Amino acid sequence: MPSKRTIKKAKEDLRKGKSPSTAAGEFVREEIHHVRQGKHGARSAKQVIAIGLSKARRAGVPLKPPRSRSVSAKTRRSAELAYQSGQGVRTARAPSAKRSKAMRTKLERMGRTAASKQALSTQAKRVAAQRRTRRMRPNRRTGSA
Repeated sequence: MPSKRTIKKAKEDLRKGKSPSTAAGEFVREEIHHVRQGKHGARSAKQVIAIGLSKARRAGVPLKPPRSRSVSAKTRRSAELAYQSGQGVRTARAPSAKRSKAMRTKLERMGRTAASKQALSTQAKRVAAQRRTRRMRPNRRTGSA
């Protein structure tokens, strides 16, 4: 459950007219803080970001699910369901206590280095490099770069 402060900051960002991804950044920041505090761990920086984005979608931030080509079908479906429950289109079922406990235990056993400055920097550089090469590719429809 995200803190009231995080939800308040995200809603404030949306009210100011900032993009949904900016508002979702508050949830990602909170998740990084949780990992650093030792509340739970994560396998990678990417996983920390994914948990934060999922929480943002469930909290009502209008952050659209990723495009079909960029992620697996399972990830996209999960993001769609989180988005729908956050927008009030779909009411989420009560979470399974066994499954929640299992996931919590598994996350608690994972390492804390996923939220280190070095891990987050590496992740940011990797994504920026992908973005750069994608932008350099020619557009098949128009024929321009």
